[in-house]
Amino acid sequence: MIPLNTSIVAGVALSEIDGQTKMLLMKRAKGGYWCHVAGSIEADETGWQAIVREFEEETKIEAKALYNAQFLEQFYEANVNVIQLIPIFAVLCPPNQAVELNHEHTEYRWCSLEEAKALAPFPNQHAVYDHIWAYFVDTPANPLYRVDVG
Repeated sequence: MIPLNTSIVAGVALSEIDGQTKMLLMKRAKGGYWCHVAGSIEADETGWQAIVREFEEETKIEAKALYNAQFLEQFYEANVNVIQLIPIFAVLCPPNQAVELNHEHTEYRWCSLEEAKALAPFPNQHAVYDHIWAYFVDTPANPLYRVDVG
């Protein structure tokens, strides 16, 4: 049997950078690969509360315009024999959003879809980025997906 882990959330930040819509990728200190924001849900947190906290901790971005991206990132993690099911969120940021990384990442880039897919090593990341681009860049964000963060 392979257990499921549903204790992680992830999100992709979008911002207009110098007139072009871009998504935020960061290079992890541990592992050295490019990724989006992710982290574990802590006790007494909902999934959306966890991603708001993770954005603040990892990037200093306030996730005020938070959307349920209607997508589950999923993959098998062989070293722990677990299937990860991770709800994805989109954060629509103001133009030229500032980023301040914590110790978990060494650098960041605002990327086009093509740039993000070239940097990110995993096929499941590419699927996330394609989905985010299709539903939050190519078409306006559906208001039904908005999460009221209060």
